[in-house]
Amino acid sequence: MDIAMVVDIARHAIWVSILLGAPLLLTALAVGLFIGIIQAATSINEMTLSFIPKLLAMALALVIFGGWQLSTLVDFSRVMFERIPLLFR
Repeated sequence: MDIAMVVDIARHAIWVSILLGAPLLLTALAVGLFIGIIQAATSINEMTLSFIPKLLAMALALVIFGGWQLSTLVDFSRVMFERIPLLFR
């Protein structure tokens, strides 16, 4: 196993983790920004007000993107298991 293979595996792992986390993080960001704008416009300064809408939106995003996330993770795992024999050459 050489350094190029280690770097390639690390790059692939980082890219997959970014892809898997992006839908949920972007959903939380969008809902938090929307609630923050509403709070600023109405002068409601309650910090816990955005918790339930964020939770519901992230659950919905998980329902929508969950199948894709699972298939991406399975594909990544399959590629990593296929590389195991190449590691010991």
